[in-house]
Amino acid sequence: MATLPQWIEGARPRTLPAAASPVILGSAAAHHLGGFDPLRALLALVVALALQIGVNYSNDYSDGIRGTDAERKGPLRLTGSGLAAPKSVLGAALGFYAFAGFAGLALLALSGQWLLLIPGILAVLAGWFYTGGRTPYGYMGIGLSELFVFVFFGLMACVGTTWTQIQEAPAWLWGLASALGLESVALLMVNNIRDIPSDTESGKRTLAVRLGDGASRSVFSACFTIAVVILGTALHALGFTVFTSVCLMLLTALGAAPAVLPVSTGAAGAALIPALRNTGLFTLAYAVLASILLLIA
Repeated sequence: MATLPQWIEGARPRTLPAAASPVILGSAAAHHLGGFDPLRALLALVVALALQIGVNYSNDYSDGIRGTDAERKGPLRLTGSGLAAPKSVLGAALGFYAFAGFAGLALLALSGQWLLLIPGILAVLAGWFYTGGRTPYGYMGIGLSELFVFVFFGLMACVGTTWTQIQEAPAWLWGLASALGLESVALLMVNNIRDIPSDTESGKRTLAVRLGDGASRSVFSACFTIAVVILGTALHALGFTVFTSVCLMLLTALGAAPAVLPVSTGAAGAALIPALRNTGLFTLAYAVLASILLLIA
Protein backbone atom coordinates (compact mmCIF):
# COMPACT_ATOMS: atom_id res chain seq x y z
CA MET A 1 0.00 0.00 0.00
CA ALA A 2 1.12 3.51 -0.72
CA THR A 3 2.16 5.60 2.26
CA LEU A 4 0.73 9.03 3.04
CA PRO A 5 3.84 10.81 1.68
CA GLN A 6 3.48 8.80 -1.53
CA TRP A 7 -0.18 9.79 -1.84
CA ILE A 8 0.86 13.41 -1.35
CA GLU A 9 3.53 13.05 -4.03
CA GLY A 10 0.93 11.43 -6.28
CA ALA A 11 -1.21 14.57 -5.92
CA ARG A 12 1.64 16.40 -7.73
CA PRO A 13 2.10 19.27 -5.27
CA ARG A 14 4.43 21.03 -7.73
CA THR A 15 1.36 21.96 -9.76
CA LEU A 16 -0.59 23.50 -6.88
CA PRO A 17 1.10 26.95 -6.80
CA ALA A 18 -0.04 27.47 -10.39
CA ALA A 19 -3.58 26.43 -9.41
CA ALA A 20 -3.69 28.92 -6.53
CA SER A 21 -2.22 31.80 -8.53
CA PRO A 22 -5.33 32.80 -10.53
CA VAL A 23 -7.42 32.90 -7.34
CA ILE A 24 -4.89 35.13 -5.60
CA LEU A 25 -4.75 37.52 -8.54
CA GLY A 26 -8.50 37.42 -9.12
CA SER A 27 -9.15 38.27 -5.47
CA ALA A 28 -6.64 41.14 -5.58
CA ALA A 29 -8.44 42.41 -8.69
CA ALA A 30 -11.75 42.28 -6.80
CA HIS A 31 -10.17 44.31 -3.98
CA HIS A 32 -8.84 46.84 -6.48
CA LEU A 33 -12.32 47.14 -7.97
CA GLY A 34 -13.89 47.57 -4.52
CA GLY A 35 -15.60 44.20 -4.09
CA PHE A 36 -13.29 41.83 -2.18
CA ASP A 37 -15.04 39.11 -0.15
CA PRO A 38 -12.70 36.88 1.94
CA LEU A 39 -15.12 33.94 2.24
CA ARG A 40 -15.77 33.82 -1.49
CA ALA A 41 -12.04 34.11 -2.15
CA LEU A 42 -11.39 31.16 0.20
CA LEU A 43 -14.04 29.05 -1.49
CA ALA A 44 -12.57 29.86 -4.91
CA LEU A 45 -9.16 28.74 -3.62
CA VAL A 46 -10.62 25.47 -2.35
CA VAL A 47 -12.25 24.87 -5.74
CA ALA A 48 -9.00 25.54 -7.62
CA LEU A 49 -6.82 23.33 -5.44
CA ALA A 50 -9.32 20.46 -5.16
CA LEU A 51 -9.95 20.52 -8.90
CA GLN A 52 -6.21 20.45 -9.66
CA ILE A 53 -5.64 17.52 -7.32
CA GLY A 54 -8.64 15.73 -8.80
CA VAL A 55 -7.22 16.20 -12.29
CA ASN A 56 -3.82 14.96 -11.15
CA TYR A 57 -5.22 11.79 -9.57
CA SER A 58 -7.51 11.11 -12.54
CA ASN A 59 -4.56 11.45 -14.91
CA ASP A 60 -2.55 9.11 -12.68
CA TYR A 61 -5.38 6.57 -12.87
CA SER A 62 -6.06 6.86 -16.62
CA ASP A 63 -2.41 6.86 -17.70
CA GLY A 64 -1.65 4.06 -15.24
CA ILE A 65 -4.28 1.63 -16.49
CA ARG A 66 -3.18 2.30 -20.08
CA GLY A 67 0.44 1.54 -19.22
CA THR A 68 1.60 5.01 -20.29
CA ASP A 69 3.43 5.59 -16.99
CA ALA A 70 5.29 2.27 -16.97
CA GLU A 71 8.61 3.69 -18.22
CA ARG A 72 8.31 7.39 -17.41
CA LYS A 73 11.13 9.30 -15.69
CA GLY A 74 9.06 11.88 -13.84
CA PRO A 75 7.76 12.06 -10.27
CA LEU A 76 5.98 9.14 -8.61
CA ARG A 77 2.78 7.80 -10.15
CA LEU A 78 0.65 5.67 -7.88
CA THR A 79 -1.14 3.53 -10.46
CA GLY A 80 1.71 3.05 -12.88
CA SER A 81 4.15 2.10 -10.12
CA GLY A 82 1.71 -0.39 -8.60
CA LEU A 83 1.85 1.32 -5.20
CA ALA A 84 -1.92 1.87 -5.14
CA ALA A 85 -4.82 -0.03 -6.64
CA PRO A 86 -6.35 1.73 -9.66
CA LYS A 87 -9.76 1.86 -7.93
CA SER A 88 -8.20 3.62 -4.94
CA VAL A 89 -6.64 6.29 -7.16
CA LEU A 90 -9.90 6.68 -9.07
CA GLY A 91 -11.74 7.06 -5.77
CA ALA A 92 -9.32 9.78 -4.68
CA ALA A 93 -9.85 11.61 -7.98
CA LEU A 94 -13.63 11.44 -7.72
CA GLY A 95 -13.46 12.52 -4.08
CA PHE A 96 -11.52 15.67 -4.91
CA TYR A 97 -13.78 16.41 -7.88
CA ALA A 98 -16.77 16.14 -5.53
CA PHE A 99 -15.07 18.35 -2.94
CA ALA A 100 -14.39 20.97 -5.62
CA GLY A 101 -18.01 20.68 -6.72
CA PHE A 102 -19.44 21.24 -3.24
CA ALA A 103 -17.18 24.24 -2.64
CA GLY A 104 -18.11 25.59 -6.07
CA LEU A 105 -21.83 25.27 -5.37
CA ALA A 106 -21.36 27.09 -2.07
CA LEU A 107 -19.49 29.87 -3.88
CA LEU A 108 -22.23 30.19 -6.50
CA ALA A 109 -24.92 30.22 -3.82
CA LEU A 110 -23.17 33.09 -2.03
CA SER A 111 -22.48 35.08 -5.18
CA GLY A 112 -25.62 34.26 -7.11
CA GLN A 113 -23.56 33.78 -10.28
CA TRP A 114 -25.16 30.46 -11.27
CA LEU A 115 -24.19 30.92 -14.90
CA LEU A 116 -20.64 29.97 -13.87
CA LEU A 117 -21.92 26.47 -13.12
CA ILE A 118 -21.63 25.68 -16.83
CA PRO A 119 -17.88 26.41 -17.19
CA GLY A 120 -17.36 24.69 -13.82
CA ILE A 121 -18.86 21.46 -15.13
CA LEU A 122 -16.91 21.81 -18.36
CA ALA A 123 -13.68 22.20 -16.36
CA VAL A 124 -14.30 18.88 -14.58
CA LEU A 125 -15.11 17.15 -17.87
CA ALA A 126 -11.97 18.62 -19.46
CA GLY A 127 -9.89 17.36 -16.53
CA TRP A 128 -11.30 13.84 -16.79
CA PHE A 129 -11.18 13.41 -20.57
CA TYR A 130 -7.62 14.77 -20.79
CA THR A 131 -6.39 11.20 -20.36
CA GLY A 132 -9.66 9.42 -19.50
CA GLY A 133 -12.30 7.81 -21.69
CA ARG A 134 -11.88 5.88 -24.92
CA THR A 135 -10.40 8.75 -26.94
CA PRO A 136 -8.60 11.12 -24.53
CA TYR A 137 -7.78 14.43 -26.17
CA GLY A 138 -4.47 14.53 -24.30
CA TYR A 139 -3.28 11.70 -26.56
CA MET A 140 -4.16 13.52 -29.79
CA GLY A 141 -1.53 16.27 -29.70
CA ILE A 142 -3.71 18.80 -31.51
CA GLY A 143 -3.45 21.56 -28.90
CA LEU A 144 -6.72 20.93 -27.06
CA SER A 145 -4.87 20.17 -23.82
CA GLU A 146 -3.03 23.47 -23.96
CA LEU A 147 -6.19 25.36 -24.97
CA PHE A 148 -8.24 23.96 -22.10
CA VAL A 149 -5.46 24.60 -19.58
CA PHE A 150 -5.27 28.19 -20.80
CA VAL A 151 -9.03 28.68 -20.56
CA PHE A 152 -9.87 26.84 -17.33
CA PHE A 153 -6.71 27.37 -15.26
CA GLY A 154 -6.10 30.88 -16.56
CA LEU A 155 -9.04 32.86 -17.84
CA MET A 156 -11.85 31.11 -15.99
CA ALA A 157 -10.05 30.69 -12.67
CA CYS A 158 -8.84 34.29 -12.50
CA VAL A 159 -11.74 36.22 -14.03
CA GLY A 160 -14.25 33.83 -12.44
CA THR A 161 -12.79 34.49 -8.99
CA THR A 162 -13.19 38.23 -9.50
CA TRP A 163 -16.67 37.85 -10.98
CA THR A 164 -18.00 35.95 -7.96
CA GLN A 165 -16.99 38.91 -5.78
CA ILE A 166 -17.75 41.87 -8.03
CA GLN A 167 -19.29 41.75 -11.49
CA GLU A 168 -16.56 43.62 -13.33
CA ALA A 169 -13.90 42.34 -15.72
CA PRO A 170 -11.78 45.14 -17.24
CA ALA A 171 -9.38 44.48 -20.10
CA TRP A 172 -6.29 44.51 -17.86
CA LEU A 173 -7.82 41.65 -15.82
CA TRP A 174 -8.30 39.54 -18.93
CA GLY A 175 -4.70 40.30 -19.87
CA LEU A 176 -3.29 39.19 -16.52
CA ALA A 177 -5.55 36.12 -16.55
CA SER A 178 -4.17 35.29 -20.00
CA ALA A 179 -0.62 35.54 -18.63
CA LEU A 180 -1.43 33.03 -15.90
CA GLY A 181 -3.06 30.81 -18.50
CA LEU A 182 0.14 30.88 -20.52
CA GLU A 183 2.14 29.91 -17.45
CA SER A 184 -0.18 26.94 -16.96
CA VAL A 185 0.46 26.01 -20.60
CA ALA A 186 4.20 26.25 -19.88
CA LEU A 187 3.75 23.95 -16.89
CA LEU A 188 2.02 21.37 -19.07
CA MET A 189 4.61 21.82 -21.81
CA VAL A 190 7.66 21.22 -19.60
CA ASN A 191 5.96 18.15 -18.16
CA ASN A 192 5.38 16.81 -21.67
CA ILE A 193 8.89 17.75 -22.89
CA ARG A 194 10.29 15.60 -20.10
CA ASP A 195 8.06 12.70 -21.17
CA ILE A 196 8.65 12.87 -24.95
CA PRO A 197 10.71 9.63 -25.05
CA SER A 198 8.32 7.57 -22.90
CA ASP A 199 5.19 9.09 -24.47
CA THR A 200 6.51 8.33 -27.96
CA GLU A 201 7.19 4.73 -26.97
CA SER A 202 3.76 4.27 -25.37
CA GLY A 203 1.85 5.94 -28.21
CA LYS A 204 0.77 9.05 -26.28
CA ARG A 205 0.88 11.81 -28.91
CA THR A 206 1.07 15.01 -26.91
CA LEU A 207 1.64 18.34 -28.62
CA ALA A 208 5.26 18.16 -27.42
CA VAL A 209 5.67 14.80 -29.18
CA ARG A 210 4.23 16.18 -32.42
CA LEU A 211 6.20 19.44 -32.35
CA GLY A 212 9.44 17.78 -31.32
CA ASP A 213 11.88 18.65 -28.57
CA GLY A 214 13.30 21.90 -29.97
CA ALA A 215 10.01 23.51 -31.00
CA SER A 216 8.39 22.53 -27.71
CA ARG A 217 11.14 24.25 -25.76
CA SER A 218 10.60 27.37 -27.86
CA VAL A 219 6.88 27.32 -27.05
CA PHE A 220 7.72 26.99 -23.37
CA SER A 221 10.00 30.04 -23.48
CA ALA A 222 7.49 32.02 -25.53
CA CYS A 223 4.84 31.53 -22.82
CA PHE A 224 7.13 33.25 -20.31
CA THR A 225 8.07 36.04 -22.70
CA ILE A 226 4.46 36.89 -23.53
CA ALA A 227 3.47 36.76 -19.85
CA VAL A 228 6.19 39.28 -18.98
CA VAL A 229 5.09 41.62 -21.79
CA ILE A 230 1.46 41.35 -20.65
CA LEU A 231 2.47 42.38 -17.14
CA GLY A 232 4.09 45.56 -18.39
CA THR A 233 1.12 46.38 -20.62
CA ALA A 234 -1.37 45.81 -17.79
CA LEU A 235 0.63 47.94 -15.38
CA HIS A 236 0.70 50.80 -17.84
CA ALA A 237 -3.07 50.49 -18.26
CA LEU A 238 -3.41 50.67 -14.47
CA GLY A 239 -1.57 54.00 -14.39
CA PHE A 240 2.03 53.00 -13.70
CA THR A 241 4.69 54.95 -15.59
CA VAL A 242 6.49 53.43 -18.55
CA PHE A 243 9.76 53.42 -16.57
CA THR A 244 8.21 51.58 -13.63
CA SER A 245 6.46 49.10 -15.92
CA VAL A 246 9.68 48.31 -17.80
CA CYS A 247 11.66 47.90 -14.57
CA LEU A 248 9.08 45.48 -13.20
CA MET A 249 9.09 43.59 -16.49
CA LEU A 250 12.87 43.17 -16.27
CA LEU A 251 12.60 42.05 -12.64
CA THR A 252 9.95 39.50 -13.62
CA ALA A 253 12.06 38.22 -16.50
CA LEU A 254 14.97 37.75 -14.11
CA GLY A 255 12.72 35.79 -11.77
CA ALA A 256 11.78 33.47 -14.63
CA ALA A 257 15.40 32.36 -15.16
CA PRO A 258 15.37 29.34 -12.77
CA ALA A 259 12.46 27.88 -14.72
CA VAL A 260 13.47 28.87 -18.25
CA LEU A 261 17.23 28.21 -18.26
CA PRO A 262 17.14 24.42 -17.71
CA VAL A 263 14.63 24.05 -20.53
CA SER A 264 16.38 26.41 -22.92
CA THR A 265 19.79 24.81 -22.29
CA GLY A 266 18.63 21.28 -23.06
CA ALA A 267 17.99 19.63 -19.69
CA ALA A 268 16.10 16.37 -20.17
CA GLY A 269 14.38 13.61 -18.26
CA ALA A 270 14.49 13.85 -14.49
CA ALA A 271 16.66 16.98 -14.79
CA LEU A 272 13.51 18.83 -15.85
CA ILE A 273 11.67 18.13 -12.60
CA PRO A 274 13.14 21.29 -10.95
CA ALA A 275 11.98 23.29 -13.99
CA LEU A 276 8.47 21.96 -13.40
CA ARG A 277 8.60 23.07 -9.77
CA ASN A 278 10.12 26.44 -10.65
CA THR A 279 7.48 27.11 -13.30
CA GLY A 280 4.78 26.65 -10.68
CA LEU A 281 6.63 28.87 -8.21
CA PHE A 282 7.21 31.55 -10.84
CA THR A 283 3.49 31.54 -11.65
CA LEU A 284 2.74 32.04 -7.96
CA ALA A 285 5.34 34.82 -7.66
CA TYR A 286 3.92 36.49 -10.79
CA ALA A 287 0.42 36.43 -9.26
CA VAL A 288 1.65 37.76 -5.91
CA LEU A 289 3.62 40.59 -7.54
CA ALA A 290 0.70 41.60 -9.73
CA SER A 291 -1.62 41.38 -6.72
CA ILE A 292 0.58 43.69 -4.63
CA LEU A 293 0.69 46.18 -7.48
CA LEU A 294 -3.09 46.06 -7.78
CA LEU A 295 -3.44 46.74 -4.07
CA ILE A 296 -1.27 49.86 -4.27
CA ALA A 297 -2.50 51.11 -7.67
